[in-house]
Amino acid sequence: MDDDLYGRAAGTGQLTPPYRHTGRRERHAVVIGGGIAGLLAAQVLAAHADRVTIVERDRLPDGAKPRSGVPQGSHIHVLLAGGQLALETLLPGIVGELREHGAPEVGMPSDMVQWQSGTWYRRTPATAHLLTGSRPLLEWLVRRRVLADPRIRTVEGTEVVGLLGDAVRTTGVLLRDRGTGEKAAARATARAGVVTRALTADLVVDASGRGSRAPHWLAAVGAEPPREETLDSGLSYATRVYRPGEDDDTTDTIGYFVVPDPAQVCGAFALPMEDGRYLVTLSGARGNEPPSDEEEFAEFAARLPHPFLHEWLRRAEPDSPVRSFRNMGNVRRRYDRPGRRPAGFLATGDALCTVNPVYGQGMSVAALNAVALREALTDRRRTPTTRRVQRALLTSARQAWDISAGADRKMPGAVGDAARYSPADRPATWYLARVHRRAGGNAVVGTPFRAALHLASPLNVLFAPRVVRAVLFDPVPRTPAEPPMWREAAGPTPET
Repeated sequence: MDDDLYGRAAGTGQLTPPYRHTGRRERHAVVIGGGIAGLLAAQVLAAHADRVTIVERDRLPDGAKPRSGVPQGSHIHVLLAGGQLALETLLPGIVGELREHGAPEVGMPSDMVQWQSGTWYRRTPATAHLLTGSRPLLEWLVRRRVLADPRIRTVEGTEVVGLLGDAVRTTGVLLRDRGTGEKAAARATARAGVVTRALTADLVVDASGRGSRAPHWLAAVGAEPPREETLDSGLSYATRVYRPGEDDDTTDTIGYFVVPDPAQVCGAFALPMEDGRYLVTLSGARGNEPPSDEEEFAEFAARLPHPFLHEWLRRAEPDSPVRSFRNMGNVRRRYDRPGRRPAGFLATGDALCTVNPVYGQGMSVAALNAVALREALTDRRRTPTTRRVQRALLTSARQAWDISAGADRKMPGAVGDAARYSPADRPATWYLARVHRRAGGNAVVGTPFRAALHLASPLNVLFAPRVVRAVLFDPVPRTPAEPPMWREAAGPTPET
């Protein structure tokens, strides 16, 4: 039976334990993970629970500092336009706070030298904007706002090692202080019988990230783990922080972006951070992985379609070691599908749907998940059953998945069950290839294309009548033969 999140049997209105018809006891929610997805989920749940406890493996830093439990935290993170809108609805004023703390805003395509689908994009007036502050900055500002709520508390330096309850209902989590290894835990259990401790809850939300252990925890209580959809393109990346070279009059760009594709398997991002430094990320497909060696890092940029970034790196001053990240696969856990799984357990963020981080969608998806959670819990037309809420969370991540998986399955050597094409995919693939060839120089196509990629508009904006006409009948527009180092003048933008 699919119970609602508050312990009532769906469709009956009858309260089931732990609630009673009179004298309702305190309602408690536990969120596993104190990253952006967990913090935003906790902020939403605080409006529906008496207490919310965030269980975090790390010791949370005081200020905008990296956490060891976020191995990708030192790499490029961007907040897309759709993520900004979602975050602002959850924490009004937070986008302004990001700007006040120096998070740069990068207009696309005006501020970016961009290579995609074999062409340089024209630098016409911006129709979408990225916020490119660091991940630690955004996480700190969100954490400061969320933890100001007295209903929300944290348990730090502690990891969840299992679920309480059974296959029918989750009743809490099993905790262990970090630093206790498996063998040590077994020996201590034999000696004292106390290594783990229980934390009871009426709702458990897994926001522990792409390395979630929830499928194993569910199996341990007799429940059915979710089916996983996977797609690994073989892309990996390496990042280094730079201080830009002396200003000159050769360009007015503030960002560089080379999007990898089957014909150009090496890519790059160079974007400013809040302190005037730049994060430079180089990516490559399987067999063309970017190096972790500091001397070879800049030389890898010579493989790009033009030496502009390679030359930029030679003028810039390195300000960090090279950090590599290899776990780039897309994984979607289908908790929305029927199965013997307990009521009162949800997954959000990367624990639910993780997409290739090279496309910069992760933080925005976390915010969209939280908005979907809030809407599902406040929908007065429907009882918020576990499955219904979980379906809403997954739906809010679907567009990011479609974009990331759609791009990655084209890469040579892509593997995973989601890498297969079906006959139904062919018309959409043909149409979107025409979109890509026109997006860099045709405003009718490029504007909705950017809105969709930024998760600010649904993908169906690409099928509006005006866009379809341009995609099907307009010639491929003329675009720059060399990297456009200067913005085009503002004014009416020609369509071709």
